[in-house]
Amino acid sequence: MAKRTQAELARDLLELHHGPKIFVLPNAWDVASARIFEEAGFPAIATTSAGVAFSFGYPDGEKMSRSDLLAVVRRIAGAVDVPVTVDAEAGFGSTPEQVAATARDLMDAGAVGMNLEDGAEDRPEFLTDVNRQQETIQAVLEAGKRAGVPFVLNARTDILLYGIGPAETRVQRAIERLNAYRAAGAPSLFAPGAKDRETIGQLARDVAGPLNILATVGTPPIAELQKLGVARVSVGSGPIRATLAFLGRIARQFREEGVFTLMTEGTIPYPDANRLFHRKHN
Repeated sequence: MAKRTQAELARDLLELHHGPKIFVLPNAWDVASARIFEEAGFPAIATTSAGVAFSFGYPDGEKMSRSDLLAVVRRIAGAVDVPVTVDAEAGFGSTPEQVAATARDLMDAGAVGMNLEDGAEDRPEFLTDVNRQQETIQAVLEAGKRAGVPFVLNARTDILLYGIGPAETRVQRAIERLNAYRAAGAPSLFAPGAKDRETIGQLARDVAGPLNILATVGTPPIAELQKLGVARVSVGSGPIRATLAFLGRIARQFREEGVFTLMTEGTIPYPDANRLFHRKHN
């Protein structure tokens, strides 16, 4: 079967937000993790900004270069047959034009979607002006239109994640921001930091577009999220942090116990691991 075009992959990704079932989206940080998720049957793959940064030796928060990010995206998109969307943080730019240029470069690398946040981890009380964020969203979507790719922008607000402003108004302000981003054309709306059922349910009812929730400690199960009206659930840096924790346990077992059971029990066999990548080079 011929490989789908980038426009087809983008349409596939968009349709997953409107399917009868909740769209569960895993977050990879390299080709190996992406291929594992693809082999598990996921219909699309996202990247994790933290995971990609960690793999390059940087902390999260746009500390790595755009060129390094693009190189990872190009490798992942070239290694899988499903749509790839990228956590591009705040877009690696300070103007709508610069963020749109990042979107064009991501499309050139094979991606068909991206996250765009309105906060900054190192400035926890900072939020981008709503009107400016709308302009940026429109610039990114226009870049996709010009490229012939129905680019799937996941517009994120960080009010709940960073606890910005008075606690009693956070949910309503998050809803207002996400609806403004929807009005600017964003196909998907992301509210990381929403964990309890009441908040998630209110967001799902009042946000005027597909709602993306970040799965973390305390997040309800997928079946319940679907009942609450969530369209998309992603896992962010959870998988790489779990992987690092397991690697740490392996290291301590080597060092402290002198045995290798964590590494040898339940491990993917070498031929199967090798086969994950062999097909792309034949």
